[in-house]
Amino acid sequence: MDNKQIIVVSQQGTGDFVTVQEAVDSVGNEPVVILVEPGIYKEKMVIHKNLPPITLLGKDQKNTILTYDDNAHTLGDDGSPIGTFRSASLFIYAPDFMMENMTIVNSSGPGTGQAVAAFVDADRALFRNVRFLGDQDTLYTGPGRQYYDQCYIEGDVDFIFGPATAVFDHCHIHCKRKGGYITAASTPENEEHGYIFLDCKVTGDAGVEKVYLGRPWRPYAKVTWVRTNMDASVHPSGWHNWGDLEKEKTSRYSEYGSYGLGANDMERVTWAQLISKEEASKLTPDIVLGGLDQWQPAKRSARV
Repeated sequence: MDNKQIIVVSQQGTGDFVTVQEAVDSVGNEPVVILVEPGIYKEKMVIHKNLPPITLLGKDQKNTILTYDDNAHTLGDDGSPIGTFRSASLFIYAPDFMMENMTIVNSSGPGTGQAVAAFVDADRALFRNVRFLGDQDTLYTGPGRQYYDQCYIEGDVDFIFGPATAVFDHCHIHCKRKGGYITAASTPENEEHGYIFLDCKVTGDAGVEKVYLGRPWRPYAKVTWVRTNMDASVHPSGWHNWGDLEKEKTSRYSEYGSYGLGANDMERVTWAQLISKEEASKLTPDIVLGGLDQWQPAKRSARV
């Protein structure tokens, strides 16, 4: 990769810093790679908007963990609940952020309401081999382009949500406990793409059988699943209108090549569609995410 400053974080005191936030706060004006040694880092982290490109690179995905336990009902300094959008364990606002080989957790636990693990409000955000663990509202995808490559994302209610144009490439999506809704997109009307899932896998906890591929948080939500292996946890109808018939008129939900026990072309809702092989072939990361700057995240690597 390009020559960049390298900062090492180690809880054992063998690096430059013992917390990840301290390392982030030390960044100047140049791109930097922050190598994070294995450990459980309980920090409520923020990647501020004015920072240069930052890469967080772990050595051991399952043992390099960023975690916090706020939820929407947690009381803030003013004594009032902080709400969904301040509950995250990790906030990312700076463009060109990259993370590889780590785990992000909101450990608030089941039944505590909305509890975000990662709040990604940045353009050209890239996650590779990252685990996102939570329950309700695990991953918020804010405005901008985002790429998730070989990631694991779990939750139970609306656990991938927001307005981003995002590609999930060879990801494992897991539905916990009661099931619920995988996506709650709020794609703007004028955006050509919302969520694209490419060659992913959807699984559910034992006994879960009413998982929906999505429900529209806002009108014009757009979600497409391409060549996805779906287990029996996926509800035959596939999609939910969030109790609003009007959203059936604007939601842009589609599939191509779904397979497995949860794939059921004949019983899907009538207001979703099956796209053609030709249409699916155009949903590559480069085409969907390229934009005017021709961003090509699939070709980027964080390795040092």
